[in-house]
Amino acid sequence: MKALWACLLALGIAGAADAQPSQFDVATVKLSAPVPFGTPISINLGTFRNGSLTLTNVTLSECLQFAYGTASMDQIAGPDWIQSRDVRFDIVAKTAVDAELGQARRLLQALLSDRLQVVVRHEPRPFSFLALVPAKGGPRLVPSNETRPPAVTNTSFRGRIAGDRMPIAVLASLLSRFERQLVVDRTGLTGRYQVKLEWAPDDRAGGGDDLSTGPSLFAALREQLGLRLESRKEPLDVVVVEHAERVPADN
Repeated sequence: MKALWACLLALGIAGAADAQPSQFDVATVKLSAPVPFGTPISINLGTFRNGSLTLTNVTLSECLQFAYGTASMDQIAGPDWIQSRDVRFDIVAKTAVDAELGQARRLLQALLSDRLQVVVRHEPRPFSFLALVPAKGGPRLVPSNETRPPAVTNTSFRGRIAGDRMPIAVLASLLSRFERQLVVDRTGLTGRYQVKLEWAPDDRAGGGDDLSTGPSLFAALREQLGLRLESRKEPLDVVVVEHAERVPADN
């Protein structure tokens, strides 16, 4: 009887695993239209909401950074062209409306493999970075009370980050982008939180902005969110592109 229950349990687990889709319901991967030199372009580094994924005018490196959730572009390595603005892609894809971000990332990995023949390997390399960790007294974060799938989108900018359903890994990624320093989430927090962080970037102090007299980033994190940054040097995963095509396969 125990063997029978074990077999049924294994089949149940396998069935649950099989229920996860291996590809998007519908997806397009296209080369972005060329623009005259000097013309500004709108870039969407990755928006995922209600099962819809959109990336616009992104390099292959930026696609891979979203697909693998790396904290820094330095964690994507490969041929020079994958970082070139001369080769940009527009991606639109749809899956179940209740899909989680992690599932969307895995589906994007499969999509890039299918349409651009992307082959990667992973290897650890040493990095110096700022680790985002709980401050003394613990985090001061309010969990999100919304049950909808998270949207990887925000209206944040340098000096202010705000979101109602923000994973801490996204907060770390935004800090990396705005402060041009590698920030890696080491909080151990896996939920989604109501985040409102305001600080005065060092190079804006005294510039007449309403945030110029505000706290430093380090002080703001501690006082507003109960988090802090500490310097570390550790191996981090690097996604190395061994092969990729510049022109997508037919959709």
